[in-house]
Amino acid sequence: MQFKDLQLNKPILKAISVKKYELASPVQEQTIPLVLAKKDVIASAQTGTGKTAAFALPILQLLFDKQDAGKKAKKIRALIVSPTRELAIQIDESFKAYGKYTNLRSSVLFGGTSIEPQKDVLKKGVDILIATPGRLLDLHKQDCVNLDYVETFVLDEADLMLDMGFIDDVKKIERLCPKEKQVLLFSATMPNKIVELANSILKNPVTVDVTPKSSAAESVNQLLYYVPKQKKMELCLHLLRNNIKGDILIFRRTKFGVEKLEKMLKKNGYNADSIHGDKTQSAREDALNKFKSKEVNILIATDVASRGIDIKNLDAVINFDIPNVPETYVHRIGRTGRAGKLGSSYSFCAADEKTYITTIQALLSFPISVEENHPYPLDPNAKPEVYIKKGSSHKKNRKSAASKKNKKRWY
Repeated sequence: MQFKDLQLNKPILKAISVKKYELASPVQEQTIPLVLAKKDVIASAQTGTGKTAAFALPILQLLFDKQDAGKKAKKIRALIVSPTRELAIQIDESFKAYGKYTNLRSSVLFGGTSIEPQKDVLKKGVDILIATPGRLLDLHKQDCVNLDYVETFVLDEADLMLDMGFIDDVKKIERLCPKEKQVLLFSATMPNKIVELANSILKNPVTVDVTPKSSAAESVNQLLYYVPKQKKMELCLHLLRNNIKGDILIFRRTKFGVEKLEKMLKKNGYNADSIHGDKTQSAREDALNKFKSKEVNILIATDVASRGIDIKNLDAVINFDIPNVPETYVHRIGRTGRAGKLGSSYSFCAADEKTYITTIQALLSFPISVEENHPYPLDPNAKPEVYIKKGSSHKKNRKSAASKKNKKRWY
């Protein structure tokens, strides 16, 4: 279906034309009419399918049609809550692009940067506010944010909100908005707890499901490598030298792991950069811009920092550490093979991660192809390695671990 067939007005269609959009994606085709009809919506769709436009375009139209409402002019009438800074910035950029030929004003709030410029913007008034939960609540406590006029409340990337422990904050924010409002919930995956949240804040929602709960992108070739944990670095280098080419996104569980892998790759001559939660916003943006401009071809990230990364034509994803939440695996590999394009994922599984693979394959409803032809195979009888965390009890842990037979330690 073409966008012109979705009852969008001329200013928005003109902006869409500038972006050279013609055909609506499935999530856009199904969601836009529902939002225009002021229905509550709970939508599940993979990353890269156009979720932001699915709610941004109809919200802009609804606000444009009522922007002469006098007392509500330049009051916050649409609120979009996002879990990460990167995603919030991306959403704001979309609203600005799609609303280019309207008089509607949008702004974005997020932590990790000076709060005063954000206060100044709020004083001037905005129609559409995109915000991360913590900064939004901070500014509300300082009486800088008035949510009394919100007509549409959007919760984006709800599954990550759950993973990051933001659900209580989201509930607080929802209660600060008027009782009578339209609520839209979007998520790449839809675990049971998110469904429970949706049922508690949405009224008679219409479900849009273009991504079945257990599905992963069919355009992604998934490969699984069983490897000793202490050999993952060597396996990564081996595959980068012989198999994996192009633009690559590597996931690690912790910021320490991200920095360690980045250092190793640079030492071996690879152009790599990284993003994680402890990096400043400017450093994260710089790393992402280098990746997008091809200055570096390998980006290493934690799951939290990676949400909101909009990268086109990503060739491969490496799961250096297997996620303990199966839906996270689906989201990770959905970074490649976007919108039907071909991509590949490579997952490194150590002995202590086998249970994670079992739950992931149960969610997928099919086994991931195992690649056995590599130089660092895992002994089928290998027991989970013991990880000794550095710290005040380091010596005690070393002694305890060393006393256990058939157990390994590493640093």
